[in-house]
Amino acid sequence: MHHKTLKVASSQYPIGQPKTLAEWEEKIALWVKNGAATGAELLVFPEYAAIEQAACFGPEVYGDLQATLTKVAEIKDQRVQFHVELAKKHKVHILVGSGPEKKADGRFVNSAQLVTPNETVGVQEKLIMTPFEHSWGVTAGKEVRVFETAIGAFGIAICYDSEFPLIARAMAEAGAEVLLVPSCTERVSGYHRVRTGSMARALENTIASVQSPTVGDAPWSPAVDFNAGAAGIYVPSESGVSDTGVLAQGTLNAAEWVTAEIDIARLRRVRETGEMHNFGDWSIQPGAPTPKVAVEVVRLS
Repeated sequence: MHHKTLKVASSQYPIGQPKTLAEWEEKIALWVKNGAATGAELLVFPEYAAIEQAACFGPEVYGDLQATLTKVAEIKDQRVQFHVELAKKHKVHILVGSGPEKKADGRFVNSAQLVTPNETVGVQEKLIMTPFEHSWGVTAGKEVRVFETAIGAFGIAICYDSEFPLIARAMAEAGAEVLLVPSCTERVSGYHRVRTGSMARALENTIASVQSPTVGDAPWSPAVDFNAGAAGIYVPSESGVSDTGVLAQGTLNAAEWVTAEIDIARLRRVRETGEMHNFGDWSIQPGAPTPKVAVEVVRLS
């Protein structure tokens, strides 16, 4: 049986300019240590946080978009393994900041990894590319997954994916109770789009959603030069759950952890007996699609 409550910490992660991978590892280790110190069971890092690693390889890599994607993809496995070791050390689950991954056919995708203290790893690729990503040559993933873990069942909607209802709906119908939304937006308007998407997905599916943005300016990078946002932990606005739908909200563009305790058991009850029945009434809206989305349920011990 999954936990009745889940304490989560969502990062407002500042893109810096580490000179070496050792310096980058030190930074990540400190962020994880501080996140775990809040008592959180799950730490969430943002979309494209991995791009920060390009800074370690000099201007011929970090100043060139294709060289950045290639190099950061090359070191994906050691980046994920480093987070696995931190998850084990601090006894937390971690959503690793997403980054480019090179597929066997040479395509780049944008993938995020959910790692557990037991050294298991789940992967979700971004499904809908932004115009920026199309221009970078980053391509769409295909599989929609739900990750069943010792602390709960999660779907991952990377940034723009949170703005499309059928993805999260399929995840919720396959058992996801918390939607993780790592994001990277260069303007406050973009941040608010993802925030609105995250809140809407929580409302219509009677689940929680957790947004984690990149923050700070990184003029050295053609990929993540401007970053604006605030972390948020959202639930349906429902009597006895939250009047506003916002359990926690960070300070815009500050570098910080934002934490909240999500009452999963209460959300389950609200789904059955709440004031409104959004989850159950989905199918009676005119034109409601019957779910044709195949979802792979992955058990992470």
